[in-house]
Amino acid sequence: MDEDQGPSHIAPHAMPKRTIGDRVTGFTRTLAHTFLTKEGWLGDYDYGFLFRPNLPFMKKINKPAVFFGLNDRMPVFLALILGFQHSLAMLAGIITPPIILSGGGGANFTAEHSQYLVSSALIVSGLLSCIQIARFRILKTPYYIGTGLISVVGISFAIIPVATGTFNQMYANGMCPTAADGTRLPCPDGYGAILGTAAVCALFEVLLSFLPPKYMLRMFPPIVTGPTVMLIGISLIQSGFQNWAGGSGSCAAANPLPEYVVCPNVGAPHALPWGSAEYLGLGFLVFVTIILCERFGSPIMKSTSVILGLLVGCIVAAACGYFDRTSIDAAPVASFMWVHTFKLTVYGPLVLPLLAVYLVCACEAVGDITATCDVSRLEVEGEIYESRVQGGVLADGINGVLAALCTITPMTTFAQNNGVIALTRCANRTAGFCCCFFLIIMGVFSKFAASLVAIPSSVIGGMTTFLFTSVAVSGIAIITRGVPFNRRNRFVLTAGLALGYGATLVPTYFATFFTYKGDNKSLQGFLDAIELIMETGFAVTALFTMFLNLVIPYEFEDIDDQTVEGLPTGVALSKEGAPAGVVAEKGSFSASGVGNDDIRPVEGGPGKTVQEA
Repeated sequence: MDEDQGPSHIAPHAMPKRTIGDRVTGFTRTLAHTFLTKEGWLGDYDYGFLFRPNLPFMKKINKPAVFFGLNDRMPVFLALILGFQHSLAMLAGIITPPIILSGGGGANFTAEHSQYLVSSALIVSGLLSCIQIARFRILKTPYYIGTGLISVVGISFAIIPVATGTFNQMYANGMCPTAADGTRLPCPDGYGAILGTAAVCALFEVLLSFLPPKYMLRMFPPIVTGPTVMLIGISLIQSGFQNWAGGSGSCAAANPLPEYVVCPNVGAPHALPWGSAEYLGLGFLVFVTIILCERFGSPIMKSTSVILGLLVGCIVAAACGYFDRTSIDAAPVASFMWVHTFKLTVYGPLVLPLLAVYLVCACEAVGDITATCDVSRLEVEGEIYESRVQGGVLADGINGVLAALCTITPMTTFAQNNGVIALTRCANRTAGFCCCFFLIIMGVFSKFAASLVAIPSSVIGGMTTFLFTSVAVSGIAIITRGVPFNRRNRFVLTAGLALGYGATLVPTYFATFFTYKGDNKSLQGFLDAIELIMETGFAVTALFTMFLNLVIPYEFEDIDDQTVEGLPTGVALSKEGAPAGVVAEKGSFSASGVGNDDIRPVEGGPGKTVQEA
């Protein structure tokens, strides 16, 4: 070592302690450099990379853009652009559940209540995402709340089939009101019962978060989560396709009432019968736009293709007179949480189905967090990774309670943003906080929410059909990448999917199973809970595949088949030969939306590997 390169002191010496004045001065200089200089605002980033389309005649740029790590300093303007991109990527997934649950297949709310729920969903998603991104340590414990990554949250799609089935049951048993002609009336008490029950059941996910991640993954391996996520998507496609044809409410019935012989109703502008060519064409326009954005779009267009498709559909629908401006004009300029409130109660029959929903949410959170670590170039094993998983699942459970208190159904970690991170090469938390800022702004200005609620059903249907199908594809990807197709696993999948597909395609098959007609409300509530679970396809599949996966042992031929049939090298096996653990692998989706990473076997997990076997 040269003399001028060596230390000036042989013995270690203490650095002078920084005073409060030094800290304030340093913070002021950093703030001034960030907001008062060109470098702080723009930096030297290649902004053309985000907006350069992928056209056949354009020269492709092989040089990758700079990667921004978790806590790297980045220009303010770039952080705002990427934060806005993140918010657009998750916008469709956030607004879809409240629109469906407040519509004809749910609580049948008025336009005013629907606008409020959309606004609140955006605000709550922004606020609760801050909890996940910030990451707090629980005082004097080794536990955390949050992941410290760009882990944004939105409303879980898994609640939609459960909630719609619950509303059907509530209207049937008289808890929700109906008119003399059978028309379903708004049911705020039913929605409040769903919120109250969700708040209580969210504590179950809080408890799950204190389990070591490796045990949680053993309980919910890909052979359980894959078919479950797939059936969540399949059960939602029907609603999306009905909207594509004109609407999923009363106008889609075989013999609609006189008021609903056209969709959405006889008083709507440019109303047409359900299944009209004009409605199908509007939905198809949205669908084709999504495909064109994926083929020819720039990175920022690809990650927001669903919203761009929705925008094109809205422009054409507005030009053709399908929009009803009445609700937009009547909406207030600003809104916030608790403008409308609902009486919170616990609906007994919903407890067991919601526990299944939170099981799915916890499982999704583990996969999404692992995927986010992967695309953020962070470790996917070890203590720090496990603390991120624990903190993420705990934050998911706490967010479920907070969301219900803020009048919104269960929240879960979203997966769309992993695709944005991979495309833009930015895992910086500053962009995540900017995303939260834009979501809150979108929610506060209720005219924006009113515009979303006023979008014609056929335009919404073209978007949601694509979105829900991507959820089903995620389940297929989880199965194909994480489940070796030996005889034992094929049997488990066949048995689990047989009941799940049956319950999804014929959801009323269990309606007459119980014949009890007595006055015991507790017993009746318990029987209703069983009926609700048995008529929810993904819940049946999750429970049955979990049971079969635990009780059916691996055979020696199965282990040999895994080696012969191309099981990935390094799959951890237990002493009985069963896979011992899984982590996320890039390239799939989740039940919370588009762009999740899949689940694959862990290398070097507990137990013997294939080679050792």
